[in-house]
Amino acid sequence: MLKFNVHLTFRLIYYNLAPKTIKNIISSMSNNPVINLFDDPSKKFIKVCAPMVRYSKLQFRKLIRMYECDLCFTPMIMADSYVKSAKARAHEFQTDTDDRPLIVQFGANNSSDFVNASNLIIPYCDGVDLNCGCPQRWALNDGYGAQLLKNPEIIKDCVRQLRNHLPANKTISVKLRLLDNHRQSVDLCQQIEATGVSFITVHGRTVFQKNEAIDQECLKLINESVSVPVILNGDIKSLSDAITMQEYTGCRGMMSARGILHNPGLFAGYQNTPLSAVQDWLNINHTNFLWFHHHLVFMCENLLTKTARNTFNQLRKASDVVSFLEDQFYIPNVLPSNRVLGKEPGGTSGAYYENIDIKKTVSSQPEDIVDSIINLFD
Repeated sequence: MLKFNVHLTFRLIYYNLAPKTIKNIISSMSNNPVINLFDDPSKKFIKVCAPMVRYSKLQFRKLIRMYECDLCFTPMIMADSYVKSAKARAHEFQTDTDDRPLIVQFGANNSSDFVNASNLIIPYCDGVDLNCGCPQRWALNDGYGAQLLKNPEIIKDCVRQLRNHLPANKTISVKLRLLDNHRQSVDLCQQIEATGVSFITVHGRTVFQKNEAIDQECLKLINESVSVPVILNGDIKSLSDAITMQEYTGCRGMMSARGILHNPGLFAGYQNTPLSAVQDWLNINHTNFLWFHHHLVFMCENLLTKTARNTFNQLRKASDVVSFLEDQFYIPNVLPSNRVLGKEPGGTSGAYYENIDIKKTVSSQPEDIVDSIINLFD
């Protein structure tokens, strides 16, 4: 925390703030649970769940917190829709008193939307994050996500404007991808750091890379070149992956998307989804059959034979899904309401979800489903 406080103090002096104000901000930041995680000497690194479109919602966050996940992000929420639509606010964000620490991620292409949306949501979370990594075509065309990497002044304006409005005990962060070379990537992260972010999350691929290994060397350089905590994102499919990458890069946080989606027990050291996680999932209160089932398709991929997997993936009723798992794994005492879930998907329509056919049944293998949505995770 000393390194962080010293660096933050210099940045606040740069903004010509009074000494008393600087002292109050430093004191307030020490009360933020996210900063406290980064400062915890008992943690070799912070275990983080990535923002995943439609998947890192409240129910999944509840589950992975049972298995040593320290920090969760919401799915990306479109800031303009969140400000304008009460329906969007109701559908796109749910939380409860146990859902902490929590970072809400927004997609925005201007500081006004980012600030206004953040002001609405900040009482219910510990910090907000700006998505600068989504590589989807619609996002690039409309100036969102990774397109912001070409417009760093917008990123810096978003952070600076929000820092002027946000309570001092809330974090502001940016999640981005690598640029074409190490020098550019480091320089951008240093520019973002100078605007007053609390931490940075870096996906270790460029916009145009999909299945290539992440660039750990660049992530290491970034971590060594900034003073705020850095969270590494990409290729973490097991706890051993996280340990190895942390030891090499020195990054303070390790973020998983695909890995933790397939195995909610990843950060607790399980190689595959533990049966206890399946049982826990069946006893969390759900509201939507499609996502209740989709998660189980991912979670059970390595627990079922190919024949059983094909049968399970094509089930159409919540009662059939629950009965199948009860018979397969001898799971007792399933929450009764999860047997009668409806199929209507939650969430707002629009370009953000145009790449997901919400009426498509889950008849393909989990890896096919992941391939269709994985680029939305960043």
